[in-house]
Amino acid sequence: MPLDTDIRINSLGFAKPESQTRVVVAMSGGVDSSVVAAQLAEEGYDVVGVTLQLYDHGAALAKKGACCAGLDIHDARRVAEDMGFPHYVLDYENVFKEAVIDEFADSYLAGATPVPCIRCNERVKFKDLLETARDLEADCMATGHYIQRKTGAHGPELHSAADANRDQSYFLFSTTPEQLDYLRFPLGHLPSKDATRALAAKYGLSVADKPDSQDICFVPNGNYASVIEKLRPGAAEPGEIVDTEGTVLGTHNGVLHYTVGQRRGLGIGGLETPLYVVKLDVDGRQVIVGPKELLSTAIVPVREINWLGDDAFDAVAERHVSVKIRSTRAPREAVIRTLSATTAEIELLTPEEGVSPGQACVFYETGGSRILGGGWIWRGY
Repeated sequence: MPLDTDIRINSLGFAKPESQTRVVVAMSGGVDSSVVAAQLAEEGYDVVGVTLQLYDHGAALAKKGACCAGLDIHDARRVAEDMGFPHYVLDYENVFKEAVIDEFADSYLAGATPVPCIRCNERVKFKDLLETARDLEADCMATGHYIQRKTGAHGPELHSAADANRDQSYFLFSTTPEQLDYLRFPLGHLPSKDATRALAAKYGLSVADKPDSQDICFVPNGNYASVIEKLRPGAAEPGEIVDTEGTVLGTHNGVLHYTVGQRRGLGIGGLETPLYVVKLDVDGRQVIVGPKELLSTAIVPVREINWLGDDAFDAVAERHVSVKIRSTRAPREAVIRTLSATTAEIELLTPEEGVSPGQACVFYETGGSRILGGGWIWRGY
């Protein structure tokens, strides 16, 4: 029997009509995910919108900038009603607290600088929500993240967004190959956020001019310390600010108020040389400060590595890549020295300042846009 050569592949990569392709859209209530849902609905897909309630609804109502606050749930629901597709709100409060918030608090108290948005993607959105999408018999799940999924010789690949200023690859390095096979990112190819807002206006969305959320959703105004003090009463134990020789230079009201690389707010003015936080001794309740050159790090230990390359991570002893250790910094050339299937030592060819345990180290193809995975920095030298 001859093959049907007229089967058209739709924009989500399936060889069937849009109306027979079900896609669950993770809707935060912001403009990005709203545009994704509206665009797919207009193209004729069988769209199902899902919004996660991640923490106490009553507390959320008081904070408009949070990604899943009460107002945002309302906005997501309104977009679904206007575009004519079903919308569900799922209570993930307990899951979110156990998988993200508790670790955030404990990591911060241990002197690390955690990145909870990565853990949320890894443990909630791309795990539990993705399973919910499968339960709804969806062909795929789409999000409003600015990142690109491309088909390579060995299957789906993760690539940086076309707009470097909006690229969210740092926060998505832990996406597994299996998850990547199921996920879609319709905004990754757009040239700018203005293009997204233009689409929102085209679809007549009420959120077209809604401001972007700037904070971690459960951390009002970026005040980590106040959140941790509520989660872990008594965590703000006072202690000493000392130099690298142990000389006491001042006092502090809790190690949790400081991060490696911090200069302002130390309360030890009058010194000839500017001092920076170079280490946090949580057990000793000491903030250790020193000159800027002590912040420079060339060797970075990384664990919990998620590898997205075409071969096994431990297939070779060394790899030349580019890495990011902060979301706002451009990738820098580095060498990965493999220690096991999930651990490695990273040598930065140009030392970086302010490397801290708890941050992510994300691997990129040198000179290209492909994300090769990444891991977690777990101790400083």
